[in-house]
Amino acid sequence: MARLSIPQYVMALAHVAALRSEDPYRKVGAAALDKDNRVIGTAYNGLFPGFTAPPHFWDSRDERQKFMLHAEINLCSLFRRGEARVVACTTMPCTSCMQALCAHGVKTIYYGLDYKKSEAPAIASLYGVELIQVPEYPLSNIPLRLIEDAP
Repeated sequence: MARLSIPQYVMALAHVAALRSEDPYRKVGAAALDKDNRVIGTAYNGLFPGFTAPPHFWDSRDERQKFMLHAEINLCSLFRRGEARVVACTTMPCTSCMQALCAHGVKTIYYGLDYKKSEAPAIASLYGVELIQVPEYPLSNIPLRLIEDAP
């Protein structure tokens, strides 16, 4: 078996992190590597650490969305500005998360699924950040969202 490329490696890490999400509708994961391609951390979308959701919290996707912390924001809490050179996300970062990743000095962002509503490509272009789709990587065949939750 051939050695995984860095994009495949970090995307697989992000995918495994996504599997930890308690969100029944959409699971998103992220992983960060330093300048030597060592793992800084992994994160996933979810609620504030230690918070227990009240009964029926997960019933309405629209109602609970404002409370969900995105995987990229959770990931940024694990490193200082300039520490992460590469970040992988199972879905293209939303506009706000892309801004946060740029503010943290990330130079390369790999992602799996496209997100049409995001302004990430324009933000990446302005700030000189590489934004590269990696649709196939180990574990990419394990679904992270419900079929009816297509972007």
